[in-house]
Amino acid sequence: MPHISLAAEKLWIIGGILPITNALLTTWLVMAMLFLFAYRASCRLTLVPSTIQSLAEMIIGGLYDFFHGVIGDHIKLVFPLIASLFLFIIIANWVGLLPGVGTIGFFHGEAVPAGRQEFTPLLRGATADLNTTLALAIVAVGAIQYFGFTSLGASYGGRFFDIRSPIYFFVGLLELISDVSKVVSFAFRLFGNIFAGEVLLAVMAFLMPFIVPLPFLMLELFVGFIQALVFSMLTAVFLNVAVSHGQEGSEGVSHNG
Repeated sequence: MPHISLAAEKLWIIGGILPITNALLTTWLVMAMLFLFAYRASCRLTLVPSTIQSLAEMIIGGLYDFFHGVIGDHIKLVFPLIASLFLFIIIANWVGLLPGVGTIGFFHGEAVPAGRQEFTPLLRGATADLNTTLALAIVAVGAIQYFGFTSLGASYGGRFFDIRSPIYFFVGLLELISDVSKVVSFAFRLFGNIFAGEVLLAVMAFLMPFIVPLPFLMLELFVGFIQALVFSMLTAVFLNVAVSHGQEGSEGVSHNG
């Protein structure tokens, strides 16, 4: 039977308080891959770029141009965050599809009556763990509020707390609930799509291990790209709304004046 677990499995516990799960181990692997790629691409910059420098310039330039169409003039302020989210999520999604992830591990515990021991994979897709997607969602929503306050100052708080009238107060309360719910929306959308894809691949590989799973694998590569794009694009859109909040009204007042 294919090994399917909703929660990430613990591999070790450091100091008796810090559990190291297989999803966390994969997360560190993805971070190391991104760090090594960035280091190799930028350690020796030349006017005639090397292959890895050309690849890095193509990726960063393409992302910059794409998100510039979404964010506009605020792109320089938020691009490092948006690009980092996209690159981490897409690599994490694709690493989870590599052979051995979820299938190479170890057996432990006493044999059950059926003669089997519990299997724990050494690696698990990072974004197939709700803890990872929840952390990404908190970072994204926290950054939205941070850039909103740094760009507009204390006036940004009027988006949530406006006591000029009961209607404005109620609207602000709805805005606050909406921003808090973004954490749940971001986290469960990414987790649900990636985890469901991994379950589908595991079941198909168990039922028909040759040839048949290949179309589903191609589909999951596309889904991994789309989910990274959706997560980063929604973050960009919400960031743009946050840093632009109230500017249209103030510009209109100044023009009328």
